[in-house]
Amino acid sequence: MDKQTFSITLPLTGEYLTTVRLTTGGLCALAGFDVDSAEDFKVCVTESLLLLKRNGYARANIDFIVGEALACHVIGQDLGTPQEDRVEDEISLALLSALLGDVQFDKTENGEVRGIHFEG
Repeated sequence: MDKQTFSITLPLTGEYLTTVRLTTGGLCALAGFDVDSAEDFKVCVTESLLLLKRNGYARANIDFIVGEALACHVIGQDLGTPQEDRVEDEISLALLSALLGDVQFDKTENGEVRGIHFEG
């Protein structure tokens, strides 16, 4: 299969997170994922968006690259004020690394996560 890109930009609100999970599930099926792998990938996309939201971003751009594998690039947009208590960030980072192994994080000068890149 040739690589194809599917992109979406959305506000980081609860209503859109559900839509992204459903979209991710469809793309996982297109890429031939089994049920467990698709669920792991959906969790990783959702955790990435929540991580960006906690880091103060109001919107995110998601690029899915569908081919022999499924890659995902999540980039925060419209930076505002990060939440004060971000203990959950460490949990999110550990979860992403545990489920996917090779995850790349782009960070700002202040250490906030700005982008997450992974492949399943």
